[in-house]
Amino acid sequence: MTEPEPSDADMQRRAEEDLVDRVLASFDGTPDERLRTVLRSLTSHLHSFVREVRLTQREWDAAIAFLTEAGHITDERRQEFILLSDVLGASMQTIAMNNEARGEATEATVFGPFFVEGAPRVELGGDITGGARGKPCWVEGTVADTAGNPLPGARIEVWEADEDGLYDVQYDDSRTAARAHLFADEQGWYGFWGLTPTPYPIPHDGPVGRLLEATGRSPMRASHLHFMVSSAGKRTLVTHIFVEGDPLLASDAVFGVKESLVKRFAEQPADAPVPGGREIGDRGWTRARFDIVLPPEE
Repeated sequence: MTEPEPSDADMQRRAEEDLVDRVLASFDGTPDERLRTVLRSLTSHLHSFVREVRLTQREWDAAIAFLTEAGHITDERRQEFILLSDVLGASMQTIAMNNEARGEATEATVFGPFFVEGAPRVELGGDITGGARGKPCWVEGTVADTAGNPLPGARIEVWEADEDGLYDVQYDDSRTAARAHLFADEQGWYGFWGLTPTPYPIPHDGPVGRLLEATGRSPMRASHLHFMVSSAGKRTLVTHIFVEGDPLLASDAVFGVKESLVKRFAEQPADAPVPGGREIGDRGWTRARFDIVLPPEE
């Protein structure tokens, strides 16, 4: 009995599957086993996506143009690809997988595009604001390991936006403001003056912003203060703390909010006793506590 001629649909399916097989086979000689695994999986999923949605040539050209523009707008002061990773939730998914919960260890969240190496050092109790505008905020806490032992000398990097929702690197001058590093004391304690966090939009004047607009999503981030904390033999922590009561907590543009990182920024009247005797003038201020626990290094 003669086999029936394959239909056009069958021939098309076989051609697509043959292409996938040939591309996957092209990586068989990759010397690095991990690289081979990642590339084969990436290729397989990419082809599955293209075939599932039946991507048109026009759509593929638009995607290439989108990525090209993201590359062109990226420079030493702005990282559009981090923004793209953030708004797609890929950053938080990677963080979740690479920072598995360990007892009482502090949870990690997104790094963000505005960290800068070489931030100035301030002494304990010092001021990180560098003239940035905003409501003063006193932040203090301890750094300890998962057994509760203090971590003397732990390095604490902090950075944040000003009251206008802008980081220093978003200005056209060369200012350094609202960012610094300091070291915990012998009891693992730290404290510094910063700004009460305010909400702000991620940069949305580029391709990622247009993506959010096209999908009806807001570019707004919940109010937060960035931390990166490190100590010898411990896993480096990248995280934020968020302001309790902020209505944006439920719709943070980059999915960075975790309940354990939401902290009370208690309002203080102008005449309240001020840590370190700092002159606040007639302004109110806030204070927050953030105790940090670092797990052992992998």
